[in-house]
Amino acid sequence: MAEVNKFDKRRSEKQTRGRRDDRKPVDDGLTKVMVNLRLVQKVIKGGRTPSYSALCVVGDKKGRVGIGTGKARETTNAMEKGFNDAKKHMITITMAGTTIPHEISMKYGASKVDLKPAKPGTGVIAGGAARPVLELAGIKDITAKNHGSNNKINTVRATFEALRALQSAEQVAANRGKNTEDL
Repeated sequence: MAEVNKFDKRRSEKQTRGRRDDRKPVDDGLTKVMVNLRLVQKVIKGGRTPSYSALCVVGDKKGRVGIGTGKARETTNAMEKGFNDAKKHMITITMAGTTIPHEISMKYGASKVDLKPAKPGTGVIAGGAARPVLELAGIKDITAKNHGSNNKINTVRATFEALRALQSAEQVAANRGKNTEDL
């Protein structure tokens, strides 16, 4: 086995330090992102008991995405539980090329998310917690807007439910009992 020069290792660590997000590919071809990590403290007679809550997103960038939450006394355990929960709740989304087939709005709690298809080359125009969900789903061209509360948990869930509710023209025609040409 070849040894890695310690200076090369240090340089590679420094190069990755300033990045905005730490997206790590998982062994099964999935990419995982932790959107939010919160410290929650329970006050009891003897003092405060700290606990952590992690909101995680997992996707393969080919049309499958999942979200999950995990709670534990330590950050690593909370993150691991969140990623496992996200893997269990993965869905396959309907796409039209590199974008979504139609506009959709979804509300979850006080957060509302509007998703609109965009022309090729536009990129992912989304803010806050909606961006990682859309990127890990494999959508390359989309415009998203958050309204109301910008609570990360509710924004991620609203985005996820909007992606789940997408339907292609063929699915709509089948539900109505018509041919695709009739639309």
